[in-house]
This record gives sequence, C-alpha cells and structure tokens, in this order.
Amino acid sequence: MTKKISALKVLSVLFGILLVGIGVAFNARAHLGNDSVGIFYDGIRNALGVNPANLGMASNLVNAGLVVILFFLGRRYLNIGTFIYILPYGFCVDFGNILYDSLFEGADFGGRVIAVVIGCFLLYTGVAIYIVSDIGLDPFTGTAMLISDALKTQFRKGKWIFDIVLIALGFAMGGKFGVVTFLTFIFAGPVIQLIASVLRTVIIFGTRKAEKFV
Repeated sequence: MTKKISALKVLSVLFGILLVGIGVAFNARAHLGNDSVGIFYDGIRNALGVNPANLGMASNLVNAGLVVILFFLGRRYLNIGTFIYILPYGFCVDFGNILYDSLFEGADFGGRVIAVVIGCFLLYTGVAIYIVSDIGLDPFTGTAMLISDALKTQFRKGKWIFDIVLIALGFAMGGKFGVVTFLTFIFAGPVIQLIASVLRTVIIFGTRKAEKFV
C-alpha cells in the first residue's frame, strides 16, 4: 500500500534534517569525539585522504552506499524522506557550524559540554521525527531498522549493534573517538526510541512504523 505523503510530513522531515545537521555540527565542533555516524564519516574521509573541510563528500558516499543496501534488502524504508535527507544534509551541517560559532566560539570545557548536550538532543529529535513521519528514513536509521527486523528485536538493540560496527570501522580508519562516542553509543537508541514514542502521541500523523518503538 502506498504511503500518503502530505506537505506536513515533508515539512516535518525537512525540520528533522535541520535538527540532525545542527546536532552533528555541534558534536563535531565541540571536539569531544564523534557520535557513531560521525566517527564513520570521519574514518571514511581519513581513509580517502580527504580534507576535513570536505567531510560532506565522504558522508554523501556513505549515504549512497547505504541507500543501495536498503534498496535490495529494506526497500520498505526508502521513500521521499530518504532522498530529502541526502540532498540538503550538507547545507544543514554548514548552518550548524555557523550557529555553533555564534553561540560557542571560544567556549571553555563547560561550554563545549553544553554544546554536546544540545547537539545530541537535536540529533536524536531529528531522527525521531523521521521515524514518526514515516515517509522514508535516513540511510543510517533505515539500516538500523533493517538489523532490528532481522533480529526480531526493538530499534534500540538494532541500533546498538549497528553503532558498534560503525564505531569499530570508523576508528580503524582513523575517525576521532572520544567521550561523545561512548555516551552516544549507550544512550542514542533508547533516547531516540523515547522521543519517537512521545512524538507519536502529540503529532497528527502517528503511524504503524512508530509502534515498533513503544
């Protein structure tokens, strides 16, 4: 059955992408380590010998590869939202960098910790918005859902497994590991699951996909 794609859902996904981009930028700029996705991006960038300023190019390669995997193994998670995620992602990260400079440039350790807390919250909320909008997931969440399906378990457990793989591969390729990597590994899945469950009760397009997160 074809999913109904409304303007509200598209706008919600765009807002979710903005939150994800800002969150990723805040975490990276705080220099306390990358989250699981960020460390994998950084590892690919390092392995290819790409300048850190061109991290977006590495992320595009990774996203394209995951979309191919989902096309063959988890096509149900692909929709317009997946491609909406890929196209403006770099711009949203750039905006997050500008916002970080205006709020936290020259911040001490305490300020950087605050930036990371905000960054993680925005990142997790953005991903949760994707899940409950149900018009296609970002490539990483779609792959984590694919793992959850294969193991017949909840999203948070599938994400933990996927995060272990991303962290190990990213670190092996030279990605930056730090306290943020450790904390996001532990808390990302459960927090995204919780936020998705809450959003499902307060927005008007709650869907069956979100039931997996309850």
